[in-house]
Amino acid sequence: MSSLDSQDRHFSRRLKAAVEGLHLPSEEELLRGMSFFRGDLGEDIREYAERLWRRLRNRGDLAFASLAAALEELTVEQSDDGVRSLVKALDGVEAVKGVPIEACRLRCRFYLASSGDSDAAASIAGETAVVALRDINNRDDLRLAGRALSWAVMACSLAQAAKVDNLYASRRSLSRMLQGYERDFEGAIKRASKRTEPEEQPLVIDDLTEVVDNETLDVTDRDGSILVFTSVGNDATSEGKRVVKEFEAFVRRRLPLPGTPDLAAVRTRLTTEFPWAISIADDLLKRLVGRKHVRLRPVILLGIPGCGKTRFARRLIEELRLPYELVSCGGLSDSALGGTARRWSSGEPSLAVMAVRRHECAGPAIILDEIEKVGTSRHNGNVHDVLVGLLEKETSARWFDPYLESNCDLSHLSWLMTANEVESVPAVLRDRCRILRFPEPGLDDLPFLASRILERLYLEQGHDPRWATPLEGYEIEALARAWTGGSIRKLERLVETLVETRERHREPQ
Repeated sequence: MSSLDSQDRHFSRRLKAAVEGLHLPSEEELLRGMSFFRGDLGEDIREYAERLWRRLRNRGDLAFASLAAALEELTVEQSDDGVRSLVKALDGVEAVKGVPIEACRLRCRFYLASSGDSDAAASIAGETAVVALRDINNRDDLRLAGRALSWAVMACSLAQAAKVDNLYASRRSLSRMLQGYERDFEGAIKRASKRTEPEEQPLVIDDLTEVVDNETLDVTDRDGSILVFTSVGNDATSEGKRVVKEFEAFVRRRLPLPGTPDLAAVRTRLTTEFPWAISIADDLLKRLVGRKHVRLRPVILLGIPGCGKTRFARRLIEELRLPYELVSCGGLSDSALGGTARRWSSGEPSLAVMAVRRHECAGPAIILDEIEKVGTSRHNGNVHDVLVGLLEKETSARWFDPYLESNCDLSHLSWLMTANEVESVPAVLRDRCRILRFPEPGLDDLPFLASRILERLYLEQGHDPRWATPLEGYEIEALARAWTGGSIRKLERLVETLVETRERHREPQ
């Protein structure tokens, strides 16, 4: 057995012990990718703070009083502010034998980086690069170099998000991003190391905000298709083999992008069906002019209940000939939208991945109806947190699916949402969407809407709508007295009542 294999086995044993709560990872082990204590950042902070606090308490040195107080606070509440207080306390303490001041500073930076601090992430990228360089010189091992680069990309992404006040919403999404970057770099490094032709040049990274996996970047639409799934992670395990079999028809297969139809014809049909929403139809369709493939930027249609926004969203997608999934957000209360790990009996891919697989299309649409009704509990994750990553093109291009345990390119999906109000929708999500106020139908639309509703009622009863007796003038006037605009659902109830009254009067006495 080689020295490298022995070190890997040793790392794996300590990783298992860390997850089980039997080993507190060292700072270098964290840099190398070891899990936090019990697999949780908060647990790691608490355990580390308690151990170091006990050590300082036993010394009884007043020079460490403020440091001990900051550590004690972290044993009670594990927060970013608490970690920053510890960093501040460390600034006034000199290194003393038996007290790991520098190691504590490094650990604090790692904690903050894992919570989304861009400066701390940049520092961790540098620290990881130092360890990676040592590996390259001593063991000719390039694996850690990919992790150092991943932290660098993470730092750039976080700094860019901070400029527009769009910080990532959860530690879980940050962890997924880091894992995704690391897999991209690892794959690129492996391919670069296998090149033997002298004319081939090593991989050059011009922009750390872009994926370096050439196969992932190969998304040109010359043939109208892209590579969505490049691999299945951990495919040697029993669960991995099952997932490989499940996705064998899609891995490394280019899937088609939906082409742009005749937009003028689409507009005509939409404005005929929704004459009160012409401005919305024009706003959405004009952004597709000249584009070869359809992709809608994330949009929230905001309007009062019953104004027709959900039906408009569905009809828009249908007219654009996009395969789609319509999801009622009233039943969503956790992060299942982003998929669940395969190790659980309820494990399944993310909704977006299932849509791509079901429709065999790289750019289906997802309609999220009444997004404001999503549950806000974070017991098992939160839908809003998952959506933040899926709606951002940079992160969705390398979305890490927990079921596949691999990156997927979901950047070509169209996301369309409806909402009755957006005050309860987190700002971090609103900032990633265009919010369009959906108009309310008015009194001028009454004759058109009433006749359409009448046709639908006859269809539901199994009759040919051509047999429907058109509404008389006095009936329209009666409806106008009760409905002056707004909710179409209210108008539907009124027309249903009118039809029932008609039928009763027609019955023989």
